[in-house]
Amino acid sequence: MTKKELAECIDTYGREIYSFCRYLTGNVSEADELYQDTWLKVVELLDRIDPAGNMKSFCLSVALKIWNNKKRKFAWRKRIAETQDYLDGDGLEYLGDGSLTSEEKVLEEERDALVRKAVDELPDKLKTAVLLYYMEELDTMQIAKVLKVSVGTVKSRLYHARQLLKKKLEVVLNEE
Repeated sequence: MTKKELAECIDTYGREIYSFCRYLTGNVSEADELYQDTWLKVVELLDRIDPAGNMKSFCLSVALKIWNNKKRKFAWRKRIAETQDYLDGDGLEYLGDGSLTSEEKVLEEERDALVRKAVDELPDKLKTAVLLYYMEELDTMQIAKVLKVSVGTVKSRLYHARQLLKKKLEVVLNEE
């Protein structure tokens, strides 16, 4: 892969990769760091990347691996010495299109916050599958490649995540 192709990749997928980093980390500063680390690693692997492959999936896979490594290192350090919480997220901004009334915006923001909270409370394996499927709109085959698991495992994780979310969000779903 050439530097020009990398620049095109960043232009094409940069926003989506950053958004994924935001959801994984839950706060801006960690997302910024993860996003930067992701692209640094991609640049490091530039000569080994197949430009004909799915670059978005590859970049998401890199971001996920870096994040999991950071969490693992933090957990190890925390066992050694108690420290301040690593994931003390500052929430996510709502980016509306301005076509809703103020009351509708508030209700939608509250519903979105409940859904985000429910997704954040899922176990990491289920949360990652949900984010890749619904947020990044990857199909199960692509998710399997990113997570390095079988397609059946991805389908199972999505099924179990949906069941847990359905239970947690029953109140919200009944209101609509």
